[in-house]
Amino acid sequence: MGSSVYVINPNSSQSVTAEIDKAVSPLRSVDGPGIVCLSLTEGPPGIQSQRDVDSVIIPVLRKASELEDSAGAFVIACFSDPGLHALREQSRHRVFGIAECGVLAALTLGQRFGVIAILPTSIPRHLRCFGAMGVMVRFAADLPIGLGVAELSNEDRALSRMIEIGRTLKDAHGADVLVMGCAGMARYRAALEAAVGIPVVEPTQAAVAMAVGHVRLSQASAA
Repeated sequence: MGSSVYVINPNSSQSVTAEIDKAVSPLRSVDGPGIVCLSLTEGPPGIQSQRDVDSVIIPVLRKASELEDSAGAFVIACFSDPGLHALREQSRHRVFGIAECGVLAALTLGQRFGVIAILPTSIPRHLRCFGAMGVMVRFAADLPIGLGVAELSNEDRALSRMIEIGRTLKDAHGADVLVMGCAGMARYRAALEAAVGIPVVEPTQAAVAMAVGHVRLSQASAA
């Protein structure tokens, strides 16, 4: 019986997966559980539309099924949480979606959360998620930086846009905590938090922290 936390990036971008791996590395410890980050080779380069989201659900379920016996928990590392509820039906393990976990973490750090999206088309998906979670009473705004997933690797442009949008969420919309609305933004969390001056949640870190905690507690109770 394994106990790894499998972090599934549903797009095919190895660079995004590498950034996710780097972002969650502080959560690794010598006494485990292991944290394994992987991409879906059959996924799109970036998940930027509802069609993209829907297209990766079956591949996510298939990949998770292959990993089931060595898993302690699963994390779906896309801010649309594709396949979250289907995987919870399929797996006997805990399943975490980064959008859900990112928002839940933000609610512990501030009263009103703002979200930094990649594109305007991302926002309706986010709002459906937040509505289903019942957290709209704590929601400030969701604003796009206007860059696709592939463009997030342009550090100067991406960070400057994120700082601009983060300040707007804080100053114009009353957000006192920010959530990064894409797994590809992970590298910018510390710099963004320092520039805007309010807590910033990187959602994959939030989800993996929860997953690691659950696995360690389940192992302790079984010992």
